[in-house]
Amino acid sequence: MPSPTLSLFELNNLVRQVIEQDLAREYWVEAELAECRESRGHCYMELIQKDEQNNTPIARASAKCWRSAWAMLQPYFERTTGQRLHAGLKVRLKVYAQFHEAYGFSWIVTDIDPTFTLGDMARRRQEIIRQLKEEGVFDLQRELSLPLFCQRIAVISAPTAAGYGDFVNQLTDNEYGFKFQVQLFPAIMQGEQVEPSIIHALNEIYSSLPFDCVVIIRGGGSTSDLSGFDTLALAENVAQFPLPIITGIGHDRDESVLDMVSHTRVKTPTAAAAFLIAHLKQTLDRVETCEERIGRHVQTTMEVERLRLARLSERIPTLFSLVSTRQQARLDSLSQRLSTAILRQLEREQSRFPILQSRLSASIERQLLKNRHLIELLEQRASSLDPALLLQRGYSITLHEGKAVRNAALLKPGDQIETRLQEGTIHSQVIPTP
Repeated sequence: MPSPTLSLFELNNLVRQVIEQDLAREYWVEAELAECRESRGHCYMELIQKDEQNNTPIARASAKCWRSAWAMLQPYFERTTGQRLHAGLKVRLKVYAQFHEAYGFSWIVTDIDPTFTLGDMARRRQEIIRQLKEEGVFDLQRELSLPLFCQRIAVISAPTAAGYGDFVNQLTDNEYGFKFQVQLFPAIMQGEQVEPSIIHALNEIYSSLPFDCVVIIRGGGSTSDLSGFDTLALAENVAQFPLPIITGIGHDRDESVLDMVSHTRVKTPTAAAAFLIAHLKQTLDRVETCEERIGRHVQTTMEVERLRLARLSERIPTLFSLVSTRQQARLDSLSQRLSTAILRQLEREQSRFPILQSRLSASIERQLLKNRHLIELLEQRASSLDPALLLQRGYSITLHEGKAVRNAALLKPGDQIETRLQEGTIHSQVIPTP
C-alpha cells in the first residue's frame, strides 16, 4: 500500500513540530558574521564558520534578532565593545531554533555576549601589535620630533564632520593669536572603507609636502564603529609615515592600534587643536625665556666689562708712568749707543779720507792728461776741415741763406747767393736758364 502524500505545508509543519519538541531550549553559539543588516528595527544576520587551516566555510546559517530584543541588545553591545556588529566580527550568540512553514529555518537571537567579541578583538589587536613590533615599526612615530613651530597642518577627516569644524575653529580663534595653515585631505572615517581611504589620504599628503605634522580626527559620527582603525595595513602606513601623526578619533574605552602607533594620541578633535596650540605656546615661552636669558647675560657681561674698564682706567696713569720711565731709559740707552756708533764711523771715515784724497788726485791728473791729448787730436782734425784751407787751394764756397749749396737744382730764379773766395766775396742772383 503506497505511503500517504503530504502537502508542502503539512511537511513543513511536521518539521516545525519536531524542531520545537527536540530543540526546545536555547544554545550559546560562536560564529563569524558574514552579513549583518537592519530592517524595520529587526537585525538579520548570516553566520559562518571557517576551517582554521584553509579558511574555507564549513558551516553557514541564518539568524534573526527581533525588534523587541534588538532594541536592548544593540546599545549594550556597542557601549561595551565600542563598535557595531558588522561583517567579519566574531560573536557569541544565545539562540533558539525556529522553523516557519513559509520562511524556513532560522536561529532566533535572544542575547549577545560582548565579552567574547572583546576577547576576539583583543586577540586580533595583540596579533597586529606583535607583527608591528616584529617588523620594527611599532615605535617609529615616537622617534620623530614635532617641529617647534608646528603650524602647517595636514588634516585627515570627513569634510562634513562637526569635529573637523570644531578643530579648525579652535585653531583659528586661539587666545594667543597664533596662525595655522590647515589643509584638509578628505577621507571616510566610518565603516569598511576607513583603511583604504586614510591610506589614500596619507599618500596624497606625502606627495604634497611640506607639512609639519598630520592630524587624523573623527567627530560628529557614530562612536561605535571603530574597527577600521584596528587594521595592520593602516597601522603600518601610519607607523612608517615621515611626519608626526596626531590622532583624535573620539573614543575613551581604550586605544586603537592606530592610536598606539601614532606620535601623539588625544581624545577628540578639539583636544588635538588644544595640543597644537599648547605646543606652539611652549615654543613661544621658550623663545621668550631665551630672550630674557640673553638680555640678562648681555647686561651682566656689560656690567663686568664696565667694572673691568674702570679698574684698567685707574691703573692707566701708574702703568703709563712705568712704561714712560722704561721707554725713556731705553731711548737714552739707544741715543748713547747711536752717538758712540756715529763717532766710531766718523773716525773710520776720517782715517780713509787721506787715502781717498791721494787716489782722487792721481785719478784727476790721469784724466786731465787723457783729455788734453784728446783735445789736441780734435784740434788737428778741426784744422784739417777748416774751409779757409780749401779756399787757399783755389776752391770757392757758394752759400744761400747762410748754408752751403750742394745741389744747383735746389735754387730758384731770383734767389740771392753768395760765393766766397780766398780773397773776397761775390754776390749773385740766379737767373732762369734760356
